[in-house]
Amino acid sequence: MSDTVIVFAGGDPIPPSAVADLPADAFVVAADSGLDRARESGFKIDLLVGDLDSISSDGRQDAEAHGTKIERHPVDKDATDMELALEAARRHGARHVIVIGGYGGRQDHYLANALLLPSPTFADLDIEWRAGRTRLFAVHHALELAGEIGALISLLAVGGAVRGVETQGLRWNLAGDDLEPGSTRGVSNEFRAERASITVEAGTLLVVVPDPEAP
Repeated sequence: MSDTVIVFAGGDPIPPSAVADLPADAFVVAADSGLDRARESGFKIDLLVGDLDSISSDGRQDAEAHGTKIERHPVDKDATDMELALEAARRHGARHVIVIGGYGGRQDHYLANALLLPSPTFADLDIEWRAGRTRLFAVHHALELAGEIGALISLLAVGGAVRGVETQGLRWNLAGDDLEPGSTRGVSNEFRAERASITVEAGTLLVVVPDPEAP
C-alpha cells in the first residue's frame, strides 16, 4: 500500500489538473464536504472525517450506502475538519499527504488551514496542498519541486526567523540568507528552471506557488 494519503477538503470545485496525477493506490480521506468534491472528481472515499455540517445529504447517504467509515466529531470542536483529516492520515501511516480543494469560502479557515502545513505538529508529514490551482508546501529541512519556467513562487517565514535559506533554480537565489516573519522579501520569486530546491538550516518556510492565472 502507498504511504501517500489523499485528503479531499471542501470549497470550490476542483480543477481536473489537481487530480490528474494522484496515485491510484492511495488511502483517501474526506474532510466533511470534501466528500462531495471527491465524488465530483470520481474518487471513492475510504474515511469521512469531520462534524458533517457542510456535506450534502446526497453525499452522506452515498457514504453510508457504500459502507464508508465515518469518524464524526462534534460541531463545537477545537480543530478544523482539515486538521482532523491530517491527523487521520497520520494514524493511517501517511508519510506524504496531498490535500485537494479547500479553497474558497471563509478566509479565516483558509489561512488557519494554510498554517497547518508549517506547524510543528505536522513536521513529520510531507504535505502538499493543491488549493484550486495554487500549490502550498512547508519546508522544515529541504524541498524539491517542479514548476514552469517563469512561474511565481513565494517563500514565507512562519513561526519565527528562518536561518540559512539556500535555493537553486530560482531567479533570485538565496545563499545562506535569513528570512524573517512579517517580511515580504521572499514574495514573488520565479522559477528559472523546471526544478527548484530549497533548504533551511533552522526554522520553517511556507512555500506558495500561486495560480498562474491569478492577477
